[in-house]
Amino acid sequence: MTTRSLRAIRTAAIAVPAVLVLAACSGGGPAPTASPSARAGVVGERVDQTCAELVPASTFAVYGQSFSLDRSARPAKGSAAAQVAAQRGRVCTWRADDGQTITVAVAHLPATTRTALKDTLFEQGGSVPTYTVEGYFALRDGTGRADAFPDPYWITTTSTLFTEPGTAQPVVDAVRHAVAPGASAPAPSAAATP
Repeated sequence: MTTRSLRAIRTAAIAVPAVLVLAACSGGGPAPTASPSARAGVVGERVDQTCAELVPASTFAVYGQSFSLDRSARPAKGSAAAQVAAQRGRVCTWRADDGQTITVAVAHLPATTRTALKDTLFEQGGSVPTYTVEGYFALRDGTGRADAFPDPYWITTTSTLFTEPGTAQPVVDAVRHAVAPGASAPAPSAAATP
């Protein structure tokens, strides 16, 4: 991985929280259900699916290990999963017998926020057409991160088991099917044109 790639990933890690904050401040999307003072910065709608509904246990069979939901896990401060949690999204972590984890985070966000996230990830590279919807993959320090956008949702998942886009695909597909079963890739956006 080049220095430029690492810099782009670091930039995106910083930009994603900023995108969510800026979108909330600019009033993009529908107004929050609670008063602004009570829910300042929250633009996402609640994700009601349970962890088991998002990723059925059978999904993990492809990894050759048994996984169980780790109810005590909390997303790392500043991580994409922490941003999803702050937007009333659902964050789930499963742990294998050997200690490896798979974290899935799903947010229901307004179009302006999703577009800004997509643009940031697009600029990094790593587009993945096999995710059915607009999707991206990056590998950093041995941990793979996949992002997919079955509008109006943002799915982000991380694991050391994800060494390339295909190893994250079973999880991405399961979550996409749970939240937006009819989702398909959109027409190319302005950001995708040279």
